[in-house]
Order: sequence, then structure tokens, then C-alpha cells
Amino acid sequence: MDAAQVTELVKEALPDCEVQVQIDGNHYMVVAIGDVFEGLSTIKRQQLINKALFEKIMDGTIHALHPKAFTPAEWAARQG
Repeated sequence: MDAAQVTELVKEALPDCEVQVQIDGNHYMVVAIGDVFEGLSTIKRQQLINKALFEKIMDGTIHALHPKAFTPAEWAARQG
């Protein structure tokens, strides 16, 4: 599964988010940036990304998922 396919699955579940995917073997780091994460705990944010990719995790396509989620303001501060 390539980065574009992972990006598409996450964007289907979280359509107003910017999504970045890095792949190392079958380890996937997914960064999602969007207002949908405002006020949510880190765990709740990760659960939204995990839910989008649940089927691929369960069938073994994605062995390890490292989800990170930020609001636009948080992301801008990190880039900063």
C-alpha cells in the first residue's frame, strides 16, 4: 500500500484535513492536520486516524501505524 492510498483512506474519513504519510517498509507514519482535532485528547485524535485505516491494520497490510494529529495552529507552531 503506497502513501497515496493511505492518504486517500484518511481523507475519506477526515475530509477537511491535510494528510502526510511516510512509509518505512510496512510501518506507516500518518500526520493529519485539521480543525476536527480541536479540543480532543491525543488518544482521541489517534483513534480517528486508526479508525480510518482499521481494515488495513486488521488484514495486515499496515503492520505498524504511528498516527499524529494536530490542529492547524499546533502544526504552524511546530513549523515555526
